[in-house]
Amino acid sequence: MNLHLTDQVAFIAGSSRGIGRAIAATLLDEGARIVITGRDPESLTQTHNELATPENHHRILAISGNFADTDTIEDAFNLTISRFGRIDHLIANLGTGTGKPGWQQVESEWIRLFDANFFASVRLAQAAVPHLRRAIPIDPGADQTPDQIPDQTADQTADQTPPEVRTTGQSTTSTSPSILFLSSITAVEATPAPLPYSAAKAALNNYAKNLARLLAPEGIRVNTIAPGNIFFPGGSWERHLSTRKQAVEHMLQTEVPQNRFGTPEEIASLAAYLCSPHAAFSTGSTYIMDGGQTRSL
Repeated sequence: MNLHLTDQVAFIAGSSRGIGRAIAATLLDEGARIVITGRDPESLTQTHNELATPENHHRILAISGNFADTDTIEDAFNLTISRFGRIDHLIANLGTGTGKPGWQQVESEWIRLFDANFFASVRLAQAAVPHLRRAIPIDPGADQTPDQIPDQTADQTADQTPPEVRTTGQSTTSTSPSILFLSSITAVEATPAPLPYSAAKAALNNYAKNLARLLAPEGIRVNTIAPGNIFFPGGSWERHLSTRKQAVEHMLQTEVPQNRFGTPEEIASLAAYLCSPHAAFSTGSTYIMDGGQTRSL
């Protein structure tokens, strides 16, 4: 399927490895111009070099920094606009699930995990919205003065469809600005994950839902992906397998109907679709991708 993302600009926060890297690679393959980011300059440079080819290197911009910081975000967006002229899609893949189990959580842990898993993404979204507004195509008739707009007589039979049921007829090739948050299944169901992490991701889902309603009239879509257990080199599941392999394998066999980990590429395929104009009617949704692990409807 052609996702019609050629030359659209996607800013992927948290994309030097894992899910973010896979999303960047998939969007690049679809012809998009991408901005990849990460805290570690060496890791980011390696990712850039792995993705770049003589044919696509001009469509990649790498920016390192702490993207929980407002100044870093603003500087990065300005660099993106300077290089590519606009931002069409924001993918917020920020956060960490590293924390302590149990109900006794000190306040500093709540603050740390909420800042990483909720507030960092909120800061990104708030800074991105003005740029996404500029990416929306202008209606050719919007600047017409009354005397320039053709008069429609009764004989010309104007569209009489009530506004509440009228479709836009939007082309699947038009720009459809979007925000995509990466959340977690811990946001939608009780799990053994650290309480502050789960609560922060649940807050992110709620924020995305409400933000979608606020931005829909402006033509900006907002969605969330809630992945299950995703394995990639350097990720948390690689560490867990090295220290408690038997317990992890038991969890996969008893809790995940597909009896396996997911891959970053599987999440990336859904992310690319949600960025595309094929998903123009999708906003305010959370898409769970977990091999059947969650039990709630």
